[in-house]
Amino acid sequence: MPDRLLARLAGAALRLPATTRPGPVRVTRDIPVRVRDGVVLRTDHYAPGVRDAPTVLIRTPYGRGGPLRLLGRLLAARGRHAVIQSCRGTGGSGGTFAPLVHERDDGVDTLDWLRRQPWWSGALGMFGVSYQGFAQWALAADAGDELRAMVAVVTASATRDSTYAGESFALDTVLTWAELLHAQTVPWLARQRELKRGQPRLAAALEHLPLAGADLVATGVTIPFFQEWLRHHTPDAEYWRTRVFADRVARVRAPVIMVSGWHDIFLPAQLDDYATLRADGARPRLVIGPWTHGSPGLFVASLREGLAWLDEHLTGLAPAGERPRRAGRSTPVPVRLSVGGAGGGWRDLPDWPPPAVDTAWHLHPGGELAVRPPVPSPADEFRYDPADPTPSLGGPLLVAQRAGPVDNRSVEARPDVLTYTSAALSGPIEVIGPVRAEIHVRSELAYLDVFVRLCDVDRRGRSWNVCDGLVRVAPGRFPADPSGVRRVAVPLWPTAYRFAAGHRLRLQVAGGAHPRWARNPGTCEPLGTAVTLRAGWRQVLHDPGYPSALRLPIVHSGS
Repeated sequence: MPDRLLARLAGAALRLPATTRPGPVRVTRDIPVRVRDGVVLRTDHYAPGVRDAPTVLIRTPYGRGGPLRLLGRLLAARGRHAVIQSCRGTGGSGGTFAPLVHERDDGVDTLDWLRRQPWWSGALGMFGVSYQGFAQWALAADAGDELRAMVAVVTASATRDSTYAGESFALDTVLTWAELLHAQTVPWLARQRELKRGQPRLAAALEHLPLAGADLVATGVTIPFFQEWLRHHTPDAEYWRTRVFADRVARVRAPVIMVSGWHDIFLPAQLDDYATLRADGARPRLVIGPWTHGSPGLFVASLREGLAWLDEHLTGLAPAGERPRRAGRSTPVPVRLSVGGAGGGWRDLPDWPPPAVDTAWHLHPGGELAVRPPVPSPADEFRYDPADPTPSLGGPLLVAQRAGPVDNRSVEARPDVLTYTSAALSGPIEVIGPVRAEIHVRSELAYLDVFVRLCDVDRRGRSWNVCDGLVRVAPGRFPADPSGVRRVAVPLWPTAYRFAAGHRLRLQVAGGAHPRWARNPGTCEPLGTAVTLRAGWRQVLHDPGYPSALRLPIVHSGS
């Protein structure tokens, strides 16, 4: 199917507003853009048939075909110059791909190249999903007033905290991404065979120790950035100072729309960017839906929301039938959220997070979860063995087919998982905002992880994960009191969820969630070279002196 027909059909399917007819789209592929160190970055240009059109830049490591070719056509059909560029070392561009290293300089040099083009109007927009969004944030602060709008989809300015969420290591995300990038370099037929077989090499790599050999198992080659991320994992690592762009977010004056999903791997970091912009007086738009990182619904929503945002803020090019609006004018509804659970639906809010009542749901003996205060009770105990690590089910994962809500009963039946369940709700409870837990733990090992997951137990007894989080404990983090008890604060993924009447809340407490997070070996061996696995007992306390609790932001309670 020709690109232009596909773009026309996609626009109709997405119910995009009609546009003025800019004339035929002219496409020039593989333009060589030379940057400061002589590397050539291959670039495609989709030119509209109108004069003085703004430009939308997309910089990507994933090739310039497929969905991006469609997006280029859609943008040009709406009166934009669409410039799609392959990051260095990918898609035919020269040099070597090193995540986050060159994106600022290459982005600045590309902007200089754009300024020299005869069709440059001085107005720039940027659009990016995942890594493409990292490339946006790397450039945004340097683009100045020429940057008129940003569309940031399931992405963030800082990747370090997502890579080492809770100071553990996001093994599944990082290794799967490394394998996906490498797969772009192998023949198409070989890749299809590997996918059809269920990616056994990747599955074996996720179980492999030491982790420093996992990339070789998954791909047959050593991946430099994977090795570097294993080595430079401490919070004060100098390595990351030039690879995160969070300190540049407040300098961005362009209107920003952020699109994410409740089960996206970057959601907490993206909401940090939102908070930074709000604290600086900006009014970004935030859309969070029932999506995972790669779900089709996210792709559709990002196109619809992103193109509408560019229509709004790239001056003088509002859709046909609409009055032009001033660049920088905020949309009527700053925040739009999908509320999960039965009867949730979509909500429009003035800000994130909304006002809520911080409510403690205490852990009680007998596996009970309740809002009443804790009572004197013995600790609950379980044994975590990294040689048989507690598995992860669903949740925020890179691969959409395995991500999102799943029935957790199989993992809850394991002896290394504690569960605490509420009574059936007499009325609905609606939770919107950040979620956290405070777990009081005593362990025979000084090195351990604390994993906490909130689930919704329906009337049939199925336990659906809502949000979760993991924290790595080591000497110097969460100091123990004289009796050896540590109060471990665990931030969970934020959520918007409606627990229906007759349902129950359930809290899981475990020693890990593998392979989403790298297993904790129970030793002080370095992340990449650890091979010794130490099992150990740990206790979860929930008496008045050690009130372990789940803390929920409740915006409505009919219970």
